[in-house]
Amino acid sequence: MSDDLTPVQAAVVPDGFVINLWQRGFGRTVGPFYSRRDEATNTEVMAFRVEEHHANGMNNCHGGMLMSFADMAWGRVVSNQRQMGWVTVRLTTDFLSGAQMGDWVEGSSEIISEQDDIFTVRGRIWSGERTLMTGTGVFKGLRHIARKPGDRQAAQA
Repeated sequence: MSDDLTPVQAAVVPDGFVINLWQRGFGRTVGPFYSRRDEATNTEVMAFRVEEHHANGMNNCHGGMLMSFADMAWGRVVSNQRQMGWVTVRLTTDFLSGAQMGDWVEGSSEIISEQDDIFTVRGRIWSGERTLMTGTGVFKGLRHIARKPGDRQAAQA
């Protein structure tokens, strides 16, 4: 990886978002990802800016990238609100609009059902005023986790 930033990577990150420090694995490959957390409500919005490595053949954000992002953004509610690691059981989505190069894409979800460490969530992915995707996810909670200080760092403007 190069330390040189592309124009898309160097674009301004909206206020309140911090970069998620993925050190390895899939998230590092398709990131960078950001998040904005409301400590009062214990809710979180994840985000990314569409870059070349997210693009399909028409130079729009690939549907597979949006699905991967939905998986991470929607499952994150289990980590935040129940302090549990999780795996995806099912993800059902409806694509409603597309994202273009440079778009800032956000996503969040809410738990709508919970039984025996199986969580059903309702989620939404959007860019500006456009809803890109809606759907539901089913996630299996695996183990309790605790966030460590320093897991998040302020994004550089």
